[in-house]
Amino acid sequence: MRPLRYSINVTLDGCCHHEAGLPPDDESMRYWTDEMTRADALLFGRTTYEMMQSAWRRPSDGAWPEWMGAWQIPFAEAIDGARKHVVSSTLSAPDWNAELVRGDLEQAIRRLKQEPGEGLWVGGVTLPRALAEWGLIDEYEFVVQPVIAGHGPTLLAGLRERIALELVARREFGSGAVALRYRPVTAA
Repeated sequence: MRPLRYSINVTLDGCCHHEAGLPPDDESMRYWTDEMTRADALLFGRTTYEMMQSAWRRPSDGAWPEWMGAWQIPFAEAIDGARKHVVSSTLSAPDWNAELVRGDLEQAIRRLKQEPGEGLWVGGVTLPRALAEWGLIDEYEFVVQPVIAGHGPTLLAGLRERIALELVARREFGSGAVALRYRPVTAA
């Protein structure tokens, strides 16, 4: 069974809005590029899919936009070329290497996890909460930004039950951000 990893940037006060933390730099983009390439497929809800597509899809002319620095292109190429699964009841035909996930979401994700491979990666806010409720997330990865946002959506807000985690890896960045990787603690 391939593991499902949830990764997200989060501020010290738990805000997980994509603009609340530090702006990306060369070191963080290399880190996220490595994370994208570790996954066999990406799993997005509609909102996150559309946000990522608008920023990281290669334009039809093949040239990356002028705003994109050379240090961002490896990440753009990794996410652009990745296989994607999109959970949506409103999209009719996603493209960008994507297929829809519909029907019984819990069972659909369980089937995706049964496929051979190294792992699935999920980002965003709403979809990961549902996956956490069902116990489907095998690894949580939080890149904690040295920022207090004071507003915005918070990490896994609304979980009905607490999830005990054990730290399995830690990495510090020059910016002061810290990547923390956890696995759920299984009951003995």
